[in-house]
Amino acid sequence: MDERLETYNSKMRKTYEHLDGDYQGIRAGRANPHVLDKLRVDYYGTPTPIQQVGNVTVPDARMIQIAPWEKSLIKAIEKAILASDIGITPSNDGTVIRLTFPELTEERRKDLVKDVKKKAEECKVAIRNIRRDGNDSFKKLAKAEVSEDEIKELTDELQKLTDKYIKEVDKLMEEKSKEILTV
Repeated sequence: MDERLETYNSKMRKTYEHLDGDYQGIRAGRANPHVLDKLRVDYYGTPTPIQQVGNVTVPDARMIQIAPWEKSLIKAIEKAILASDIGITPSNDGTVIRLTFPELTEERRKDLVKDVKKKAEECKVAIRNIRRDGNDSFKKLAKAEVSEDEIKELTDELQKLTDKYIKEVDKLMEEKSKEILTV
């Protein structure tokens, strides 16, 4: 692949991977430890990921269990979970924190699917903006004595990349929507 195209391929891939990461954080009725990925616990004055201050396990389909390495962190972890937007109240027995995921209502599932589609559309717009930037930079190459055929070839290849990533985003959106709507 032409190095001029590789830059835009890399940007589109990163945009797609960012969407995938966002989707990992959306809970679909089943316990998924990735919902905790963005949470930070105050660990001696330093915001630290929950996975670095305790053992995160999924003992069953509807529960996440967090066993902090230091008992003094239980309150800090609970505080971080309550301050987050995951919408689950933690319970603890003095040694471990349990997050029990309730069954999602039909209305909540539909809201989550709308959110998934909105994020996918934002990702597609970002990919198209990358394509536009690429096409603009290729047009500037015309002034640098690059043949029109070469520029046309570059823009065609960039369009193929764009189409590929848009298709990937649609596929990812469909999979996540299906996962959310599955009871």
